[in-house]
Amino acid sequence: MRVTILDYGAGNLHSLAKALDDGTSAVRVDADPIGALNTDVLVLPGVGAFGHAASRLAPARAAIRDAIQEGLPCVGICLGMQLLFSESDEGDGAGLDVIDGRVTRLRARRVPHIGWAMIDESSDSAFTRAPLDVAYYANGFACRPARPDVVRAWSVHENDRFPAMVRAGSAVGVQFHPEKSSRAGVAFLRALVRDAGA
Repeated sequence: MRVTILDYGAGNLHSLAKALDDGTSAVRVDADPIGALNTDVLVLPGVGAFGHAASRLAPARAAIRDAIQEGLPCVGICLGMQLLFSESDEGDGAGLDVIDGRVTRLRARRVPHIGWAMIDESSDSAFTRAPLDVAYYANGFACRPARPDVVRAWSVHENDRFPAMVRAGSAVGVQFHPEKSSRAGVAFLRALVRDAGA
C-alpha cells in the first residue's frame, strides 16, 4: 500500500513517516500536492498554522478536495484534520471544505492545549481494533462541524468539549497526535491508515 504524506511546510514529517512505516506500506513524503494524489492513502500532517498551510494548498485545493470526495482515502492529523474543514479563525485562506464547519480558538484560559487528554465517547470502529483511551495534544484551535454526526470521538480541555476524531466519506481526521501518543497511539495510527486504504 502506498502512503503519501503531503508536505505543506507543517513540520513533524520525520516522526510521522517513522510511525507509519510498519514494514508493509511504502511511505513517502511529497511536496507536490498534485503528485501526492497518486497514492493509496493521503496523509495531511499536523503542526503549523492554518493560514500558511492553506496558502500552500491553494493552487491544488479543488483537485485535492475532488479526489477525496471521489473516494481517495485521506487521514488528517491535528492541523491536517483542521484543513479538512471549510475555514479557520486562525488565519486567512480556505480549507479543503471536505467537512462543513469552522475551526475556532479553544474556549479555555490555557491555550494552546499541550499534553495528554482522555478520549471520550469513541464510537469509531478504529478504537475497537486499536484501543486508545488517552492521547497527546498540541492544539490551540478545535474543529466545530456543522453536522455533529461526523464526530466519532470527543476530548475536553478545561470546559471546552471538542471533536477528537471526525469521519466523513473517505476522510478521517484526528485532533491529537497518534504518532506522539506512545505505542498505543502508533498502533492506532497504523490501523487507521491500513483501514483507510483497505
